[in-house]
Amino acid sequence: MELILIGSSGYNVRVLQKRLQAAGYEVTVDGDFGSNTDIAVRAFQRDHNLIDDGVVGPKTQAALMGRDTRMLLSNADIARAAELLQVDPAAVNALREVESRGTGFLDDGRVVILYERHIMRRRMLANGFKRAEVVSAGNRFPGLVNKTPGGYRGYYAEHFRLGNASKIHAQSAMESCSWGQFQIMGYHWERLGFESVHAFVTAMRENEANHLQAFVSFIQTDADLLKALQARDWKAFARIYNGPGYKKNRYDTRLAEAYARYQPQEQAA
Repeated sequence: MELILIGSSGYNVRVLQKRLQAAGYEVTVDGDFGSNTDIAVRAFQRDHNLIDDGVVGPKTQAALMGRDTRMLLSNADIARAAELLQVDPAAVNALREVESRGTGFLDDGRVVILYERHIMRRRMLANGFKRAEVVSAGNRFPGLVNKTPGGYRGYYAEHFRLGNASKIHAQSAMESCSWGQFQIMGYHWERLGFESVHAFVTAMRENEANHLQAFVSFIQTDADLLKALQARDWKAFARIYNGPGYKKNRYDTRLAEAYARYQPQEQAA
């Protein structure tokens, strides 16, 4: 879904403005997303417990159509994360924008996952399977157990892959998925303070606040990562978190740009 924000214009903006009017917000229906529409969008987002960034994406659209948004991330969740990490909310919002999928749940309410077949191979070995058993599983089910990444089907179909992998070994399968808005791998469950991977998965299936808390714990348990974030050293943060390819994907500059955008919003609040 294309994001609608200040500066946008056309049919989609007109539809947005009509929905805002129908919801009781004062806005002119002219097809131009200016300051008047921006104020109305932010007010709507605050009233519906959404992050009031003025960007109309899938979550705001869902709220405008009357869907339940209680499982989604809120300003209060961002504030709590900022306090735990000892940074300003602008830093957390920058991470949310650049380092997350944008949404933690599919339209049908299931948590967003991505199953990694090469991780499944590693986790089976780590969980006590003999190498010959893992090789046999890979020969029988190369789409589920493999030395190389791949086989992705995306969105809803990833749950189908997880279901099939769970028939081989449930714990290894859950540990082999990235979970939720911040794409935290299941095998980190112990590092993040969970009693089991089942407890981690249960939390990920509940709400995006839990997704953010897992991300916060991931940062807190890496002293260098936390130090880089607190110093707003985006280059160091991206190098540690995203790996050597961070420059190619401009993670450091994107984080810096996002942080700069969110700071004026806090000062004006």
